[in-house]
Amino acid sequence: MRLFRGLAVTIAVSAVALTATSISAQEWSPDRPINIIVPWGAGGATDQVTRVTAPILAEQLGTDVVVVNQPGGSGAVGTQGVLSAQPDGYTLLATGIADAATYAVTGLIEGTTIDDWHLYLSVANVSVISVPADSPYADFGELLAAFQEDGANITVATAGVSSAGGTALSTLAEAGDFDYNLVAYDGGGPATVATASGESMVTTQLAGEQAELIRGGRLRPLAVLSDEPLTMDGVDTIPPVTEWLPDIDIAYNYFGVLAPKGVPEEVVSTLDTIWAEHVATSEELQSYAQAAGALFTPAYGEEAREMVSPTVVAQACAALERGDAVNDPSTIGVDCEAGTETPVE
Repeated sequence: MRLFRGLAVTIAVSAVALTATSISAQEWSPDRPINIIVPWGAGGATDQVTRVTAPILAEQLGTDVVVVNQPGGSGAVGTQGVLSAQPDGYTLLATGIADAATYAVTGLIEGTTIDDWHLYLSVANVSVISVPADSPYADFGELLAAFQEDGANITVATAGVSSAGGTALSTLAEAGDFDYNLVAYDGGGPATVATASGESMVTTQLAGEQAELIRGGRLRPLAVLSDEPLTMDGVDTIPPVTEWLPDIDIAYNYFGVLAPKGVPEEVVSTLDTIWAEHVATSEELQSYAQAAGALFTPAYGEEAREMVSPTVVAQACAALERGDAVNDPSTIGVDCEAGTETPVE
């Protein structure tokens, strides 16, 4: 646990707490600490960006904001915990929107949709296909050929089937017509470290989770799951996967803080104000995005809901196509044939 009080930092045991140095004039004035549940292990993309965002909330709310890692079930354990908690604003979720949107499709959390949440977006992340530094694959074309020849024997480290890395992998496999051997870890951080150490042959986790390992020469990035090259501080430009798979479907995965529906209106109003006035102008968050190879995309309310719709469709339909759908995407308002999504009331 880290407890931030102004500029002082104290290392303790299990979570990160951030305390304000000043109290802004907001409608909601919390009288006890706020927990933000990260349903993944420490070090992953969700964990990283939440630890940049949490101090902003702490400063404006005038209370401790504690970032708690609760991994398990491809993020479902921590997410369910927030859904089951009292909706009073004191227990929030930080995760990738694609995950929170589609747990009902994969059967990990029955009956939930993205419209069970108020959305507060911070960044959009892209997946990078990387291999250990001593891998024999020099570019994605060579790796793709190996997948197509003997994919079942190529291990790929991800944070689970429904994680950003898992979805990226299934998208690649569909476009490239290959098999693979997915190895699931408790988060993107452990998955990327496992690949850098040679425990796994490939990772498809997010750029932010790989950035330091790439900069340190422990991972070799072969392609980014995008139709544009990726520029990241201290790293050579990473080519888009569309150079090899021009017809692949691309959808960004947005990350942020989610408040469960049912929280008091003053909580929503206060978070809206903080997001508009402080998160959207945060130099720290912008710097993080640049260093991590992420897009700085702060948004909330209806704007955020419209932004994430393509991601919801892509994630739900990918689960259906790869055979991981326990429930049809129509249960969350997604029509895969039309490629559209309608909010479920």
